[in-house]
Amino acid sequence: MNAGQPLSLTTHDDPPPEPCRVVDAGLGEANDKAAPLDEVLPLATFAHLPSGEVVGGAIGRTWGACCELQQLWVHDGYRRRGLGRQLLQAFEARAEARGCQTIYLETFSFQAPAFYRALGYDVALELAGFAPGIVKYTMVRRALSVSPPSPA
Repeated sequence: MNAGQPLSLTTHDDPPPEPCRVVDAGLGEANDKAAPLDEVLPLATFAHLPSGEVVGGAIGRTWGACCELQQLWVHDGYRRRGLGRQLLQAFEARAEARGCQTIYLETFSFQAPAFYRALGYDVALELAGFAPGIVKYTMVRRALSVSPPSPA
C-alpha cells in the first residue's frame, strides 16, 4: 500500500461487511501492539432455575484493577426481589478477588441508573441528546473493599 496515493471517501447508511472487517482487524492489530489485551478476562454471574433456565445475569470483563459491567439483566418475573443486587454483588466480589478496585458501567435513563446509585455507583459522565430525551450515564464505583494503605 502506498500512503501517498489519492484517496476517496464513501459514507454508508448500510455499511458493507468487508470494509467493516478490515477496519475492525486494523484497529485490533493496533490495539494489540499498544496494550496487553490478552490480560482482559471475561467475567459473568448467572441466576438459574432448577431446570437450568437462566433468569438473570451479569456479564463483563476485568483488566488490571478495573472491571467493566457490560450487561445486567433480570427476567421480568424475578425483578424487584433483590436478584439484580445479588447478581451485581457476586459479580463485584469476583472482580475484587481478581484485584479490581474500580467497576464501571454504562446505562441509559430508561434502564437502571437509580438502581446503580443505590448500590454505590456515581455518575462520571452524563450524555444527553438521545431521542426522545434519553440520557446515557457512565457510572463508577471505586475502591470496592480495598483498605487504604496505612500511613508510613
